[in-house]
Amino acid sequence: MDKRKIVVLGAGESGTGAAILAHDKGMDVFLSDYGTVAPRYAAMLDAEGIGWEQGGHSMDRILAADEIVKSPGIADSTPVMKAVRERGIPVVSEIELAARYFPEGTRTVCITGSNGKTTTTMLTHHILRRAGIDASEAGNIGRSLALQVAREPHDVYVIELSSFQLDNMYDFRADTAIITNITPDHLDRYDYKMENYVAAKMRILQNMRPCDTFISWADDPVVALRSELQATQARRLEFAIGKAADAFIGADGKLMLCGSELMAAAELSLPGDHNRLNSMAAALAASSMGASREAIAEGLRTFAPVEHRLEPAGTVDGVRWINDSKATNVNSCFYALGAMTTPTVLILGGKDKGNDYSEILPLVREKVKAIVAMGLHNEKIVEFFSPYVAVESTHTLADAVTACRRVAAAGDTVLLSPCCASFDLFKSYEDRGRQFKAMVKNLS
Repeated sequence: MDKRKIVVLGAGESGTGAAILAHDKGMDVFLSDYGTVAPRYAAMLDAEGIGWEQGGHSMDRILAADEIVKSPGIADSTPVMKAVRERGIPVVSEIELAARYFPEGTRTVCITGSNGKTTTTMLTHHILRRAGIDASEAGNIGRSLALQVAREPHDVYVIELSSFQLDNMYDFRADTAIITNITPDHLDRYDYKMENYVAAKMRILQNMRPCDTFISWADDPVVALRSELQATQARRLEFAIGKAADAFIGADGKLMLCGSELMAAAELSLPGDHNRLNSMAAALAASSMGASREAIAEGLRTFAPVEHRLEPAGTVDGVRWINDSKATNVNSCFYALGAMTTPTVLILGGKDKGNDYSEILPLVREKVKAIVAMGLHNEKIVEFFSPYVAVESTHTLADAVTACRRVAAAGDTVLLSPCCASFDLFKSYEDRGRQFKAMVKNLS
């Protein structure tokens, strides 16, 4: 039994799972959350007899730890993390902790990137289940990996990984790793330096062996130039549209996988070029895990759209309303606009993360008839877009919906694709998306 003192910082899904796994392994565990512990997680901790606190940090107990397991939402700039770093206490993520206790034979598919992580994760999991493989989702999506390892182990874990999680992963190794793409995001957590953010994403390659597989988009200019890519021992696979690759869609509309036709691209369940790229990444990952071509094709045909990602929210008086609340960065909005085929009223705004809106300007000028800027601080959006398109300033989501109702005409699309984090007005992007859908429902 491991008798080390472990402190878990943050009592969300990952923190609670990490605390339970560490406790199961005999460690002296204490959990501390600066905010409020949700009743569900408090009950789980109490049932295990794990000590915890909320509403502040007991620094004497935290700084006496042999190791810290940190929630990915806690920035290194917080006072508690500064104190931990100064003391030199090792800090790991829940994923790193969980992987130490994988049963022999456990395999992982790990997915990171600025956009498409959740869709690719869910697609890969869906295909593997269709193929009869005992797979489960974890990481930024699904249940805590640590809790699953402790109580419900699986043969394969499909793990969505944020840069924040990768920052605190050291010995972890992916059997199959995917980088969907890398574009500016979360720069506020990386000293507004793209290099720091990219380096965090590339950590997914660490420790990979020649028998492991790394999958990436052939046309990603950032990934292609990284020294980490050149140094990796892993087998490299690429996906693309319009040119030959390990998975690609040609001019004839056929999706080719590993040298032969898999299916017609028109059969894919998800619309838009960005989802075609996600689908090919998932197909390559599933193939690396032993899924049959038949199961891969069937999985790609039957997968249901991801909530809050180009999700139809209803049609009212001939106007389509689309919930793309998961678009928390500019590049996500770029792909969403690329999928629009009718005049679009675009809702932008929220907590800005150092956004450069010039990336979407050509599409805005081509496809957007008006922008409705929402949020507590929307001045940057108003100032940037006003020379090019009609912009209406609002503060609440309700006011934004009202403005869109006034501006949009039959045949138009209203697209909520905010480019920004939700934390100025909402608990999460999920909360933002669900409120939006409820408001649209009340319009009809």
